[in-house]
Amino acid sequence: MRGYAPRAREEIVRPRRSSGASGRPLNFTVRPRVARIEHIALWTEDIDRLARFYAEYFGATVGPKYANPSKGFESRFLTFQSGTRLELMKTSVLRPLKYEPGVHRMGLTHLALSLGSENRVNELTATLREAGFAVEEGPRRTGDGYYESVILDPDGNRLELTV
Repeated sequence: MRGYAPRAREEIVRPRRSSGASGRPLNFTVRPRVARIEHIALWTEDIDRLARFYAEYFGATVGPKYANPSKGFESRFLTFQSGTRLELMKTSVLRPLKYEPGVHRMGLTHLALSLGSENRVNELTATLREAGFAVEEGPRRTGDGYYESVILDPDGNRLELTV
């Protein structure tokens, strides 16, 4: 359309050739912009242990604990310098599935944390290894050019440390 300008919260998206779940071609013309991921939530059996890990090694600011005893729920938000937050949650009612530490699974498989330089990736990887945390891979340069290492947090969640 001549003279059409997308609204501030929208961007033009070119039609795609791939198919959606229905098998029909995807044909988005306008979609809302996502500015950033606000937070990601992790179930844990020990909120304080995981909060200490992310605070000590990644500089997260640990927020106050929230508890709702009637629902058997506790949580605590951690805030990183970028503004992104991680919510650590504990339940006494639900039974979240447990996986072996570091297992590859469908869905969320790792969190990638940017450290700003290859030196920081090397230094933090070495520090975490010396502190007894599992280093699954690297540091290394991947085929698509990323410099990274993969470590496991105290609950076995995969963390990709990148530049």
